[in-house]
Amino acid sequence: RKYNMSVQARRISKKRKFVAEGVFFAELNSFFKRELSEDGYSGIEVRGTPQRTEVIIRATRTRNVLGYKGKRIRELTSVIQSRFGFKDGEIELFAERVLNRGLCAMAQAESLRYKIEKGLAVRRACYGVLRFVMDNQAKGCEVIVSGKLRTQRAKSMKFIDGYMKKSGHAAKGYVDYAYRNLELKSGVLGIKVSIMLPWDPSGKNGPKDPLPDVVKVLEPKMDAIPQLPTTSRKEEEVDEADDNDISEDL
Repeated sequence: RKYNMSVQARRISKKRKFVAEGVFFAELNSFFKRELSEDGYSGIEVRGTPQRTEVIIRATRTRNVLGYKGKRIRELTSVIQSRFGFKDGEIELFAERVLNRGLCAMAQAESLRYKIEKGLAVRRACYGVLRFVMDNQAKGCEVIVSGKLRTQRAKSMKFIDGYMKKSGHAAKGYVDYAYRNLELKSGVLGIKVSIMLPWDPSGKNGPKDPLPDVVKVLEPKMDAIPQLPTTSRKEEEVDEADDNDISEDL
């Protein structure tokens, strides 16, 4: 069944609207995940406007996504138009480069998937991903690979480095997750990559809000030495003068 984003202009219930938008996003994400997996696909963002629908594709190699003179992105646009029933000009695709792929869980999961697929040892590939992520100023990283790794007995291997939040509101805002599957002759491997993002006030490499359990201890202020009142000063000056007169008489 074809779906057009112009249904937003019609009078439909909010439930149907949200379900339709979710299905549209999920199908687009699955399509780009298959087509752009070799180009470092890292997610999409859908912006709906009354005139047209904008889809922003995030990837590490945007040049491959665009293609020679924009040929590939035009082909992707025509495929989406025919699949969802868009007219010419109602949908437009853009490519945005991921600034720091070391802090993108989807990019690292794809990288790990291709390393294992090319025959690299699982332990060596996972440690390489851990090292690369931690070198890009991440606070923590966790990689889990499950399935038939070496023997016929399936097992799970977990690699952890740094600091990782597991629950609470901080785990939603600070931890980036990604899941991938890899089909081998022995069976299917499951890959999960979790990256604990750093705090960044600018919001480029991490969330703007600091962690709620981080306490900042301020340096103590230097106390100002109180000065003596004027009357006591005069008394001290008189006493010093008397002492000087006595010493001169002696």
